[in-house]
Amino acid sequence: MLKYIFKRILVMIPTLFVTSVLIFTVINLPEGDYFETMVAEMQAQGEKADMSRVEFLKKEYGFDKPPAERYFWWVTGLLRGDMGYSFEYQLPVRDIVGDRLLLTMVVSFFTIIFTWIVAFPIGIYSATHQYSWGDYGLTFIGMLGLAIPHFLLALIFLYFANIWFGTSIGGLVDPQYLNQPMSWAKFKSVLEHLWIPVIIIGAGGTAGMIRKLRANLLDELQKQYYVTARAKGLPPGKALRKYPLRMALNFFISDIGDILPSVVSGAEIVAIVLSLQTTGPLLIRALQSQDMYLAGSFLMFLSFLTVIGVLISDIALAILDPRIRLQGTATK
Repeated sequence: MLKYIFKRILVMIPTLFVTSVLIFTVINLPEGDYFETMVAEMQAQGEKADMSRVEFLKKEYGFDKPPAERYFWWVTGLLRGDMGYSFEYQLPVRDIVGDRLLLTMVVSFFTIIFTWIVAFPIGIYSATHQYSWGDYGLTFIGMLGLAIPHFLLALIFLYFANIWFGTSIGGLVDPQYLNQPMSWAKFKSVLEHLWIPVIIIGAGGTAGMIRKLRANLLDELQKQYYVTARAKGLPPGKALRKYPLRMALNFFISDIGDILPSVVSGAEIVAIVLSLQTTGPLLIRALQSQDMYLAGSFLMFLSFLTVIGVLISDIALAILDPRIRLQGTATK
């Protein structure tokens, strides 16, 4: 196992290197840069831009240098823990992301918990009661969760939450708590607003997870080891928990690689519709304005979380399922 982990860590290094090159290239593909975009926006609003200051900033942050040199300084800064400077917010990237990271992780964490709590019992019931009325009804609800776009569901919840519960869902806290330190009153306001984005963001993931768990569990229930266990008189619940359910959880473990970056990035479109103070809208705005250091450093952080999540899921799968071999050698 230690040899396998060491090899996987070695593979992570070229993976992150190639990812950094792709991120830097894609961000710099559009013509111009942040400063040219800023000048164009100021001229469109009838304002006069200080071109001498623009040229000074370009030289200060290396935009007059070749792309390869700019890439080198960006990557070496990341290795030192320096995520760069955001031109639009005029703050270090670390300070900007840090302000929104906590709220993003809270929303994503509760969304994951909600998804698992709802998907597990429904998926198990649908698999063990195949083709029953309950199976058909829950499957239909799951299909609705997959079919309805999140942003449309967010708009519906915006209306009915205000009409039925008198809750203003714009943001994660009431307006009077914006930019205020955390307190008990602010925490209660967060909890009051939290359930709406959790249900909306978790709807699609819950529906998809129900279908996956149902399909995997049905496949395991038809295998000989389960049929033999039932024929020997093992109670249905114990027979289900001991082997089929354990084997059907493989895809839950393999999804860790996607869960870690999603905890940080959040649901971008839903966050925009609901005016959530999370990192998703921040990333979209940075890409639109070509704020290179903010967008690039944040994307590299998500890539790092992805490769770490994949490593954790691979190790967990090897522990959970003894049928998974760490080496690709043939067996007799």
